[in-house]
Amino acid sequence: MVLNKSSILCLVFLCFSVFALAQDDKDNKTEDKETSKTEEVTVVIDSTQLRKPIDPLSPSRAAFYSAVLPGLGQAFNKKYWKIPIVYAALGTGIYFYTKNNKDYNRVRDAYKRRLAGFSDDEFQGRLTDDGLRNAQQTLRRNKELSLLITVGLYALNIIDANVDAHLLQYNIDDNLTLKPHYIIDEMDNKGRVGLTLNFGF
Repeated sequence: MVLNKSSILCLVFLCFSVFALAQDDKDNKTEDKETSKTEEVTVVIDSTQLRKPIDPLSPSRAAFYSAVLPGLGQAFNKKYWKIPIVYAALGTGIYFYTKNNKDYNRVRDAYKRRLAGFSDDEFQGRLTDDGLRNAQQTLRRNKELSLLITVGLYALNIIDANVDAHLLQYNIDDNLTLKPHYIIDEMDNKGRVGLTLNFGF
């Protein structure tokens, strides 16, 4: 009877130890799974942190800065090399406008003096009355064209800042690529043109 009790006791002890070992193994497996899940989440978080957040107001802000002061939108986009180009273009347009305006006023004043009966203007002996009229028309047209080009360059400065701010936020990673390729077919020795689109997350 004592032998039976000790064998039963050993059997119960053995069952509990096997059960405890199995439970311990199961706990280790769940911890491994949780660790791997945590690592996967960490990888996803790290990969999303590599991308800069998109600012939808950045293009309009750059355009506004360029409208207030030409070149300021380019500085906002950190394209400092464009600022001298902006000022050179606007300065050239303003220079030709003021030069044509000054020449137009000189010719017009000389023509008015001739109409008033004076003959002491600076164009005396070089331009006739018809020549002065034609010079006025040409200079007025050049003056208006210079003003139009200057306004166009000012608008182009604003558009450039806006488009540049858009392109700075453009997604250029390898998850979304469109690549052309050219291969030579070995069977017939002819070239094949193709286009590969990679789209991934």
